[in-house]
Amino acid sequence: FGCKLSEEERKKKAAECVTKLKKQQTLFTKQSTLQDSATEASFMIAYNLAKRNKPFLDGEFVKQCMVDCASVLCPDVRSKFENVSLSRRTIVRRIDSISDELTEQLKTASKDFVWFSLALDESTDNEDTAQLLIFIRGINENFVITEELLGLESMKSTTTGQDLFECAVNCVEKSGLSWNRMASITTDGARAFTGKNVGMVKLLKDKLQAQDTDSDVLSFHCILHQESLCKAALDLKHVVEPVVSVVNTIRARALNHRQFKSLLEDMEAEYEDVIHHNSVRWLSLGKVIKRVWVLQNEILLFLDMKGISCDCVTKMGCEEWRYEMMFAADVFEKLNELNVTLQGKGLFAHEMWKHVNSFKAKLGLFARQAGEGKFCHFPLLGKQKVPESVSAKIRDHLQSLEDEVTRRFQDFKKIEPKFNLLSYSITADIDTAPEELQLELIDMQSDHTVKEMFNAVTLVDFYKSLSADKFPCVKKFAGKMFSIFGSTYICEQSFSCMKINKSKYRCSLTDINLQAVMTIST
Repeated sequence: FGCKLSEEERKKKAAECVTKLKKQQTLFTKQSTLQDSATEASFMIAYNLAKRNKPFLDGEFVKQCMVDCASVLCPDVRSKFENVSLSRRTIVRRIDSISDELTEQLKTASKDFVWFSLALDESTDNEDTAQLLIFIRGINENFVITEELLGLESMKSTTTGQDLFECAVNCVEKSGLSWNRMASITTDGARAFTGKNVGMVKLLKDKLQAQDTDSDVLSFHCILHQESLCKAALDLKHVVEPVVSVVNTIRARALNHRQFKSLLEDMEAEYEDVIHHNSVRWLSLGKVIKRVWVLQNEILLFLDMKGISCDCVTKMGCEEWRYEMMFAADVFEKLNELNVTLQGKGLFAHEMWKHVNSFKAKLGLFARQAGEGKFCHFPLLGKQKVPESVSAKIRDHLQSLEDEVTRRFQDFKKIEPKFNLLSYSITADIDTAPEELQLELIDMQSDHTVKEMFNAVTLVDFYKSLSADKFPCVKKFAGKMFSIFGSTYICEQSFSCMKINKSKYRCSLTDINLQAVMTIST
């Protein structure tokens, strides 16, 4: 056919064929691009659902909202929103894919870890399955710190130290981590973790000792748990129990509770209600006692109006008990303040230890001043003239609390010299420093540029800026200290996410899907 055409006609025909071909290619490319965009949108929505602990079925609800909005705002592109696949099965597949990708990224990053530490805690979900959370904090030679969920191990049977040990070993080895780079392990102090003979920590240390006799893995009991347990040394049950009893009396019956809140509103009281105490909520006790103290007149009036007899009413008439109640409100408030400073992700162990040390020093000051009848640092007691007999009793309470803090934090006390060396390396005593660091510390302390930088940047950035050729041992030491978990706060926070995801409304969620969601949401 082409041979019958002139040269000019052939060129024109060829140009038409090329144009037609490009139109066909553009059509296929456009369709492919639209499909890729729809798939990407599907992944983004699946990620956000998992990140915010939403049910998989919510994907269909989100799609319906998108389509309805598009129908009003931009009807011409409604079909694009309809092409986004957000069925329950699709959301599950997307979340699994995202979780696998995040796991691979963590494996890749972990190959560069100079040191890593683990934080472990175990809890039971609403289906009575024991879930072991394992978090990792790793640091590479550039002092980039990675803190992620390493694994969620579901335990269907017993949760002995051996069981926990096997789960932890399986999780670490599956991730390709080298045991000789492990710096420390932090747990909640449960017997299955810290038992002297068959606890998980003991079994793990034995394993590492068998592989390398020079292995020196540090182990810690969560600093937050220990701080909470210290308050038992105050021995204030005779104050706490009547206060909790009167709160329960008010809140136990709905009618009483409604009438009490109405009374507070009518009297324009400082607070609208009393707080319910729960032993699991560590910070609630101090707030409960203080709230009852502030509302004591309203509470006594309400109980008198209702004709309710309560032990707290009798106690309120005792002057000595009232002083002890004021002390309880003040001291528990200070314990709460300490607890709050120890909370949060990304806190380093040496920073947490500074807060505990500072609190211990304050207790010593409070005890000495109480012996002299001075309570200037206690908001409620400071306004009263406290009898000597009560002052002596309060001094004994404070001394007992100080002794308990000293006893509880022995594991952190042992490495306090290393924490001090990390924080004050520029002024550290060379003679007491580890031998492998002494020469490098002398070089640091003799270098004015290094001294200026120490005061100008954060501690992590300071050690990051040190020359790896000139200060290799110091950098290695600092990396190990920065990798330590001071608490299992991140585990406790993640268990809250787990309870939301595997609730009574989502009890059929499989362990695999739960692990995928937790990988994303944490």
